[in-house]
Amino acid sequence: MHLMDRTQTRRPMSKRTAAIAFFGSTVSAAALLACGGGDESSADRGLPQGAEKAKLDPADFTVNIDNPYLPMAPGDSWVYRETDTEGTNEKVVTTVTDKTKKLANGVTVRVVRDAVSEGGKPVEVEHDWFAQDTKGNVWYFGGDVRHYENGKFAGRDGSFEAGVKGADAGVLMPADPEPGLRYRQEYLKGQAEDNAEIVTIGKERVDVPAGFFDNIVLTRDLVPTEPKVQEMKFYARGVGPVLTLNTNDPGARVVLLKFTRRR
Repeated sequence: MHLMDRTQTRRPMSKRTAAIAFFGSTVSAAALLACGGGDESSADRGLPQGAEKAKLDPADFTVNIDNPYLPMAPGDSWVYRETDTEGTNEKVVTTVTDKTKKLANGVTVRVVRDAVSEGGKPVEVEHDWFAQDTKGNVWYFGGDVRHYENGKFAGRDGSFEAGVKGADAGVLMPADPEPGLRYRQEYLKGQAEDNAEIVTIGKERVDVPAGFFDNIVLTRDLVPTEPKVQEMKFYARGVGPVLTLNTNDPGARVVLLKFTRRR
């Protein structure tokens, strides 16, 4: 789930790039740390929390994902650059395929491919599974992850399927995001327990190589299994993730270089 963020399966998230400028009321790491209290409406809206089992009806899901802040039409693609203070400089290409898959829990999902490379050599290839419910929430159901070292296959750590061996689905983007909403993004005890909170809507503006974006949903993502890892993720309307910053590593970021919409 590289595009939508699943750092605990690889390493503390490092999503990044050189020419980045912020405008407007960009939220500082300190401000994010101060966010708290939550919103009782999160559970009321059916957004999954913690380790609770998601109550899913396959009939409530579609592979036609058109959430304004996380659209995924077959053929859409994103190219990112990921850097950090340790010298990482990776290229991430995310493509929405025309493939679907029926999972063990009965939900049919859209397959999205992430290909991560560095210096022309593969680092990770991941096929993630997403679907949208009737309310417009975008759910993440896991994926098949393949890691590479020096161009050779090195394992499948981080792979899981919602409904299998205790794994469960989570929400990546609510249908109607509003500040204070909290929700689980994925769940596999001890391995995939990411949570997110909506921080601001429409207050942030971001300039990255792919362009200038001023209609932003800003989330704070937390990884309970890695308490020091916190991320600020910026989602642009009609595009999806355009920037991710790691608050505990100022040099760790992922920036959008190019977005190609299906024609």
